[in-house]
Amino acid sequence: MPKRVDHAERRTQIAEALVRVAGRRGLHAVGMRDVAAEAGVSLRLVQYYFETKEKLLLFGLEQLTERFRERVSARVRAAGDSPGPRATVEAVLMAALPTDEESRTFHHLYTSYAVLSVNDPALAAQPFIKNPDAAEDAVAGLLQQAREAGLLDPGLDTRLEAVSLLAMSAGLGTSILVGQRSPEYAAAVLDHHLDRIFRTHG
Repeated sequence: MPKRVDHAERRTQIAEALVRVAGRRGLHAVGMRDVAAEAGVSLRLVQYYFETKEKLLLFGLEQLTERFRERVSARVRAAGDSPGPRATVEAVLMAALPTDEESRTFHHLYTSYAVLSVNDPALAAQPFIKNPDAAEDAVAGLLQQAREAGLLDPGLDTRLEAVSLLAMSAGLGTSILVGQRSPEYAAAVLDHHLDRIFRTHG
């Protein structure tokens, strides 16, 4: 009886191979043939599961995003039984900083995809932006909860602050990758701005 193939597992295996190769060589230098060799499968099989390189890259980023969510969840759990909105926002921002191999790969590939898609219509056509949009919605929602609980200034624009915090986190992440700042300094900058937002009132 032929062995049953777990297609979801095979797709994940190929996506993980993409992440490994891209982490070593850069996303721009990765082809489907390279990924096939890394995964130990045929090029035809990679093409069967991912018709185009663009679809393969997007799926690889989605796998990275799922691992990022797991990192955030682990940080939130570590903050205690009832961490509150500040600790949860902090978990999202700090998990995105490239402080170890996995988070460095996440930031590197995510940033590379965004840059490549500027001049590549096929990449730009993929639904890449939905993940940053989801993060923005999540942080804005947490800030809204904090405002309703009296932890923020009543006049604070929660959407504007969410955009600012995530943009700051992304910029700080890049500065860590290129050696401009240390992870500790970047974390201190984020903490400073969270202190500004979550200040005590009356």
